Amino acid sequence: MFSKSSMKTQTKLAIFFFLASMATIVVLSASVYYFIIQYSFTDFYKRLEIRGVVTAKAQLDQEEASQAVLQEVRRLHLERLPEEKEYFIPADDGELPQTADSLGLPLNFFHQILQEGEATHQKENTFYAGILYQGKQDKYLVIVSANNYHNLQLLSHLRNGFLLAILIVSLLALSMAIAFSKKVFQPVKAITRRVMEISSKNLHLRLEDRKVNDEISELSSTFNNMLDRLETAFETQNNFISNASHELNTPLTSIIGQTDVTLAKERTKQEYVETLTVVQREAGRLEKITKSLLFLAQTGLTGKALTFDKVRMDQLLWDVKETIDKMNPRNKVQLNFSLMPDSPELLKVKGNNQLLHLALSNLINNACKYSNNQAVIVSIAASGSKVILVVKDQGIGIPEDELKFIFDPFFRGSNTKAFEGYGIGLPLTRNILRLHQADLEVVSTLNKGTTVQVVLPTGHYTLDQ
Repeated sequence: MFSKSSMKTQTKLAIFFFLASMATIVVLSASVYYFIIQYSFTDFYKRLEIRGVVTAKAQLDQEEASQAVLQEVRRLHLERLPEEKEYFIPADDGELPQTADSLGLPLNFFHQILQEGEATHQKENTFYAGILYQGKQDKYLVIVSANNYHNLQLLSHLRNGFLLAILIVSLLALSMAIAFSKKVFQPVKAITRRVMEISSKNLHLRLEDRKVNDEISELSSTFNNMLDRLETAFETQNNFISNASHELNTPLTSIIGQTDVTLAKERTKQEYVETLTVVQREAGRLEKITKSLLFLAQTGLTGKALTFDKVRMDQLLWDVKETIDKMNPRNKVQLNFSLMPDSPELLKVKGNNQLLHLALSNLINNACKYSNNQAVIVSIAASGSKVILVVKDQGIGIPEDELKFIFDPFFRGSNTKAFEGYGIGLPLTRNILRLHQADLEVVSTLNKGTTVQVVLPTGHYTLDQ
């Protein structure tokens, strides 16, 4: 026997399929057998009653011509049954109890004939059918008995046939259950074997695409999507470590080199000032990179420690515009409120004001920077349960083959070398928007500009995912 803890799902499915099939077959066979028995007994009792009527007319009526005809009908059409016997008992016989006892029949059998005009009784393999017959002179209880041998033999053969059929069908059902369970779980076993081959060293491997719209195909597709995300995460992590070490190493090397050269011999005051200026500049750059990295790592977490309140997005855009005006007075940011809804409640989202301010500042600053302070249009609209923000510039754009890498930390487009930056702003913005369950979409055409769309949900939600 299998224990519940060790029995495989494939075995459980095979057993369930087998038991379900057997239960259906047994119930169906038992039902058919039962109705055949009922029909057989009813038919035999009816045959006994017919014999009782014919026998009564032949024996009790006094017309010789009728008796001859009935005897001939009985001889030609009513074969004699095994151990067939007839009894004629006057209805007014006062010795019915003695008669019943002598025949070995219950007294209520006779009473039922008198009251209802007919009755049946079975004693082992002998069947009795009684009728109340009105003769020319008196009433009689006519009882015909016979052994139901042929029907019992038929039922015995039928029962044996059913048992044999059940045995054969059970073997077929068991074979089909095993084959069916193997067929069902074959793709699962193939997935298991394939998954066991996949590790961090060969994340490029994927499960076979069955090209069939079923649950197994959906499982394979889901697992392949997960592998895509894992592979991307591993590559991003490797690139992050490589780029971070490079970005951090550059200012550190410059600081150490300047101080080593300066300390090698006595320097003038002006040389010390120049060295300290370089050190200060590189240290400031190092501080910016370090803070950006820490902030990027923090926003990559679940955000459970953050405080989320209702933030009105049109007011937030004015705050961002004010901040950008202070940082870059030459900007040409234009806020477009033509699609504003009538109710300000539709512009409220549940979020962290400081983080959303930082995310939008990064997007709009990038638009200003990479368009050389040309016009940047920032539009806001509300649709149902969403707030939509669109930032559109006329800048240098992003090469099509590089668009998929823009959210990788430290990645910078091949056409951005003339612009200062570290490649952290967009990854940081994406992490912040993920915390707010927002969608971020970037569409860009090289040398024509970039359009960024942010869609934030206005409904209540949790941040435990």
